[in-house]
Amino acid sequence: MRGYFGIGVEGISKEMNVGNLFRSAHAFDASFVFTVKAVYSRRRGGKSDTSDSLAHLPFYAFPDMDSMMLPKSCKLVGVELIDDSIELPSFHHPPQAAYVLGPERGELSSEMLARCDHVIQIPTKFCVNVGIAGALVMYDRVLSMGRFAPRPVRPGGPTEDLKPQRHGGPKFRKEVENYRAPTPRAYND
Repeated sequence: MRGYFGIGVEGISKEMNVGNLFRSAHAFDASFVFTVKAVYSRRRGGKSDTSDSLAHLPFYAFPDMDSMMLPKSCKLVGVELIDDSIELPSFHHPPQAAYVLGPERGELSSEMLARCDHVIQIPTKFCVNVGIAGALVMYDRVLSMGRFAPRPVRPGGPTEDLKPQRHGGPKFRKEVENYRAPTPRAYND
């Protein structure tokens, strides 16, 4: 799968759920995890993070929004149940993304929402915990951006094998049939 992603939380109320989120991030091959305006204890979160994700993934603890830095071209995607958010099954994930979830007993701050390039929601009747919400978002990313055999029409597994990836040789403009070089244009300054 091309691209990369990171996932984190703004504020926290239950460190065990953040530990669960980071464990899932490790399982889904995230590139980094982070917190914003949160105190995360590796010892407390580690009770649910049985893969010890912070030993395998870069962890960024941003003390506030102003110090939060993401890689260039990385799109910030908020996960929040608000009216204007895009439902997850209809969302096209950016190749370079950082997903941010709010605390269990709250929501993403208005400052965080204003900084997000996109805001998505999981189509549920009510909020699910941070660990579950993050796992659903990461699963959807892998499902929509990964390379898998097509789903069969009937229940069960794939009925045809995944076709091997094909890469052709390079195509040079001079060899492409009917290729016409662009006509140079003069531009006014």
